[in-house]
Amino acid sequence: MEASDQAIITIETTVQAPVEKVWAYWNEPQHITKWNTASEEWHTTKAENDLRVGGNFSSRMEAKDGSFGFDFGGVYDEVNVNELIAYTMGDGRKVKITFTSEGDTTKIVEVFDAEASNPVEMQQAGWQAILNNFKKYSESN
Repeated sequence: MEASDQAIITIETTVQAPVEKVWAYWNEPQHITKWNTASEEWHTTKAENDLRVGGNFSSRMEAKDGSFGFDFGGVYDEVNVNELIAYTMGDGRKVKITFTSEGDTTKIVEVFDAEASNPVEMQQAGWQAILNNFKKYSESN
């Protein structure tokens, strides 16, 4: 599938926390391992993050029962502290995340290229579940 044929998926949430806290929780490995999961059956066992243009990031996601696991990662294309992160995933798809400070809340909008092997609705639901988990973690810690 050509990149131009790919669907673009947008997800968003508003976190009841200032942008500086949201940015830290989004990017620091000790926090990433606490929220980076779509469901209770999964967990992130390891996260590494070199948050700079050209820097790499990776995380290891595994089923808690040990039945399956995979690595997720990419390279940063653009980083504007407390405002924007853009990266290219290992498979070449692009992701752009904007953080908009709205006083004591932060709006996060994530736009990414869909992949061809799973339905768009499933991908959107999975990424939204992770974003919702991030919101829950950020607001309760």
